[in-house]
Amino acid sequence: MAIVTIAAIAAIGCDVNSALERLAQARHHSAELHVQFTKAAAAANRAVMADTDEASVAFARDAEQAKRAVQANIDALQPILLGLNYSEETRLLQEFVTRFAAYQELDGRILGLAVENTNLKAQRLSFGPAQEAADSFRDSLEAVVPLDAAKDTWRVKALVATAVMTVREIQVLEAPHVAEADDVVMARMEKRMATSETAARSALTTLGPLVQPASRARLATATVALDTFMRLNAQIMALSRRNTNVRSLVLSLNEKEKVIGECEASLQAFRDALAKRGFTGTR
Repeated sequence: MAIVTIAAIAAIGCDVNSALERLAQARHHSAELHVQFTKAAAAANRAVMADTDEASVAFARDAEQAKRAVQANIDALQPILLGLNYSEETRLLQEFVTRFAAYQELDGRILGLAVENTNLKAQRLSFGPAQEAADSFRDSLEAVVPLDAAKDTWRVKALVATAVMTVREIQVLEAPHVAEADDVVMARMEKRMATSETAARSALTTLGPLVQPASRARLATATVALDTFMRLNAQIMALSRRNTNVRSLVLSLNEKEKVIGECEASLQAFRDALAKRGFTGTR
């Protein structure tokens, strides 16, 4: 009887040690799960805020890697909790799994938009090639010489100033268009740009007979520069209309913050429940 009793006590001790070992594993995986979820959210935010395509892609890759690590810890936890018969912890983990699925769906949309970087690309076009075309337009017009200096000088100057000013008006509208999220407001800006383009082309047409023959080559160069500028402007408008940076930022600041909060609450409740377990933790 003594031998049987000793064997029973030893078996109980082994069961307790095994349960405590699995509890320690569960706590380790829960901590790692929380760390990886935090990393995933932070990397996704950096992808949204990145100022280059390369950085956006790299941060998006980091976010995806961290989400895979979250899933790996979930997969490791589920059989441990089942073996320990931890029904409450299993319920709390499943609650997180459900909320994490919603997070992944939203995060996938956000990262997909962020790596397109259409607003950033539009901004670079506006401040780079479009600026150069607008400056070329100005330089070509400012070099024209009136046909009759005594009669046409101020009229030519006024027409040149009007043409340059209207192109600058289009440039000024590009930046707020890139930053705008409202389609109606963007459409209103585009209408103003079209009006300015019409005024610029009208000024060029009027200038034709008022400048010396040698200056007509300058007018032709200015026309080419305006055509180039407007072609670039159309590209800028198309990229701006995609609005991927603005849309990803809005989703991150609004919808995603709510989903992250829900996931964090589930994780904290799960970890608190595990923390209460000990020698009497199995049932």
